Amino acid sequence: MTDHDEQNPLENAERDVVALGIAAASILLLVATGGTVVPDAVRSLLGTGAAPNQLLASALLLNIAVIIFGWRRYRELTDEIAERRRAEDQARQLAATDPLTQCLNRRSMIEATEQLRARAALRGEAIAYCMIDLDNFKQINDMYGHSCGDAVLVSLCDKMRAMLPREARLARLGGDEFAFVMPYPIGHTDRIDDLVIRLFASIAEPVEVTDITVELTISVGLSTDHDTDGSPSPVVDAGVLMHRADMALYHAKKQGRNRHFWFEASMENELRFRNQLETGIRRGITQQEFVPYYEQQVDIDSGELVGFEMLARWQSEQLGLVSPEIFIPIAEEMGLITQLSEQLMDRAFADARDWDDSLTLSVNISPVQLRDPWFAQRLLKRLVAANFPPRRLEIEITESCLHENIGLVRTMITSLRNQGVQVSLDDFGTGYSSIEQLRDLPFDRIKIDRSFISELRHASEHSRIANAIIALGRGLDLPLTAEGVEDEEILAALRSMGRIKAQGYVYGKPETAVEVRQRLAEQGKLARAAVPATAPEALPQNLPRAANS
Repeated sequence: MTDHDEQNPLENAERDVVALGIAAASILLLVATGGTVVPDAVRSLLGTGAAPNQLLASALLLNIAVIIFGWRRYRELTDEIAERRRAEDQARQLAATDPLTQCLNRRSMIEATEQLRARAALRGEAIAYCMIDLDNFKQINDMYGHSCGDAVLVSLCDKMRAMLPREARLARLGGDEFAFVMPYPIGHTDRIDDLVIRLFASIAEPVEVTDITVELTISVGLSTDHDTDGSPSPVVDAGVLMHRADMALYHAKKQGRNRHFWFEASMENELRFRNQLETGIRRGITQQEFVPYYEQQVDIDSGELVGFEMLARWQSEQLGLVSPEIFIPIAEEMGLITQLSEQLMDRAFADARDWDDSLTLSVNISPVQLRDPWFAQRLLKRLVAANFPPRRLEIEITESCLHENIGLVRTMITSLRNQGVQVSLDDFGTGYSSIEQLRDLPFDRIKIDRSFISELRHASEHSRIANAIIALGRGLDLPLTAEGVEDEEILAALRSMGRIKAQGYVYGKPETAVEVRQRLAEQGKLARAAVPATAPEALPQNLPRAANS
């Protein structure tokens, strides 16, 4: 609302006073003139006197017209003011509430939180700020449409209103994110926990929308304006409470969703580090700080080097060498994993092109990349651009990929295999692959997860699982790769199980492209075009080998 709009009620009131004054003056003048003109007019009509003064008669008629005009204008102004007030009230309501759920919105929630804090402080109470996010709500909109999603949001608000105390304030912050704020006795956060647990149970009940049954879960983050010892937290306002609850909500979603957490100071440090990583990843992609390392893959029976698996590493200027277990999940959430992976593959293809033609290159593919229906075409295009033979490439996909869209995955696997690319099922045994999927999907190889391989040092349930997986691979006529082979004891156990390809620290740690090139030069396994003009005999015999250092 502008300053001009705020002054309108005062201006209208001033005009009302002027109109009323004119009408009052006209009435007084009417009485004065009418006292003379009317008796003269009556006597004239009765024939007992002269006609009234024409000037006074005209003044009387003019007064009557002014009175009628003034009264009409006064009614119009009164109606205009009433309509303007109704419009202003409606505008204030629309500015303060969410039109779909009739909850408060984000802006009005800040003011409501401050007001509630002030009242709670006077009574010696604390307040809790609770932020709520619907888990996987986008899938509901995608599957059933936005009208169904809107109905679910309204139902959720109705359930929360029914459970919250009268003094609580409920808001829709945006999309599928909600918040409520309420007072509670200092030191009794358990009462808030009890309410949230009951809220989980209520929202978990199926929601019926027309002919559709929707099941929901929520993630919840909580914050309070008092410390655990009951003392007021310093420098806490509505904005701080909202920010802290948001950090606790992020932590709840990171821990697996469908749960709640109170804000802790460590969460702020974690989120700050997360933001640092996100900024670093964007900069790292631009500056090509992500580099491929290579882990040897060896035929156990012959001991011959048969290929390498490319492993991503981040050589950050600020953070040093960062493990993929840290940056890969974040890159996936940021939507940058495809760009990062393609950058690494381009470098790996260029490196592997200088290797002997018999050596293969294995590359891990993220489940996020397999959601792209054009993934196979994009990969084949990069192979052509790099002039790298598809038959030397082996992509590794995890079992989780099979459950998101198995039809799309089958199409892409078939397309890649038709061009000569080999496809392996990675980390087998840790997911939910069925024997039917292994039989129906055209995999070329199974990789046994390192958690089972490490148990081969001694007889255990896990070692029996490894034996079962190896037997399954033989039955399906699928070659096997064992990852995480770290010592000779495991290697000896694998030798007794048949022909297997192995990789792990027993053969050396992952190496850079330069170190791999040195290794292959020593073994005479560089492509002819990549061999230096100097004869192999003249190469130094004491080249450094990081794997054995």
